Amino acid sequence: MERAARGADVARGLEALPVPVRAPPPHGPAAFQYSPEHVTGAGEDIDPSEIVFPGCICPSASCTATTCSCLRHGENYNSLCINSLESETGYARPIFECNAMCQCSESCQNRVVQRGLQFQLEVFHTDKKGWGLRTLEFIPKGRFVCEYAGEVLGFKEACRRIQAQTPDDSNYIIAVREHLYNGQIMETYIDPTYIGNVGRFLNHSCEPNLFMVPVRIDSMVPKLALFAATDILAGQELSYDYSGRSHNLPGPKGDGEVLKEDRGVKKPCYCGAKSCISFLPFDSSLYPTPRKESCVKDSEFDS
Repeated sequence: MERAARGADVARGLEALPVPVRAPPPHGPAAFQYSPEHVTGAGEDIDPSEIVFPGCICPSASCTATTCSCLRHGENYNSLCINSLESETGYARPIFECNAMCQCSESCQNRVVQRGLQFQLEVFHTDKKGWGLRTLEFIPKGRFVCEYAGEVLGFKEACRRIQAQTPDDSNYIIAVREHLYNGQIMETYIDPTYIGNVGRFLNHSCEPNLFMVPVRIDSMVPKLALFAATDILAGQELSYDYSGRSHNLPGPKGDGEVLKEDRGVKKPCYCGAKSCISFLPFDSSLYPTPRKESCVKDSEFDS
C-alpha cells in the first residue's frame, strides 16, 4: 500500500470517475488499499459480495412499485434523487435496489447506489481536520454522492481495533445499528482504515450536507450510502454527522452538554457550524470502561 501522490487518482481507476488529491503537504494521504465496496474483515463470516437476494422478474426495462418485488416498500428514487424515507409506522422505509439476478435493465431507475460515483470529487488537506473530501461540481439535493465502504468486522474485532488506537490516531470505524420494527437491533461494523473507499475522507459536521442511508442490493450487509441533504455548491467540503442523527434519530436531551470530567477524553470538533457541540460523537459501547472513550462513529437508523 503506497501513499497517494498529489494529483494522483486516490481511487486507482476503480471508480466510475477519478478522485484526484490536492494538498499542500509533500505527501498525499496515508497508505490504504482502495476498494469501492465492502470486503469481509476479521470476525465476520458474511461475504458482502455474495448474491443472496432473489431477483425481480419485471417485464419492463425499468421497475415500478406495482410490479417489482424489490420495490415492495415503495419507490426508492425519483429522477435519481432519493424519496422520503418516512413511513406511517414511524420507522424509516428500508431500501432494496434491484440486483444482479433481476431481469430489469442496467438503466432501471431502482439502480442508483450501485452505479458508483456520478460527481467529480477531490481529496484535499484541511486546516484542522486532516484530510477531507469536497465536490468539484454542483450536487442537487437528494442525489447519491458516495458510499462509506470498508472491512466488515465482527463486534469483538471492532472493539479490539478501537481499543488499540492511541489518542492521536484517526478513527474510521463506524457502528451502524438498525432498529427493526419488532424491537431487534441489527448491527454492522465497517472499518475503512486499511481497506476502504473515498468515503473514509469525509469529516464530521454538526450541520452536515450529507446523510447516510443503509441500502441493500445483493446482500443483507448494507451499503452505507451518502446522499445530499441540501443543494451542494462546487468547492464545498462534504460532511455527515458521525452520530447518524441527520435524517434519522434526534439526539437525546442535553446531547450538546459535556461533563467537565469528560473534556479530556473527547476529541474536539472543528466543523465550524453555528450549532457545533464542540466535541465529536463517540460510541462508548465499544470500550470496556467509560474512561477509555474516544471518537467513534455511531449511526442509528429506524427501519
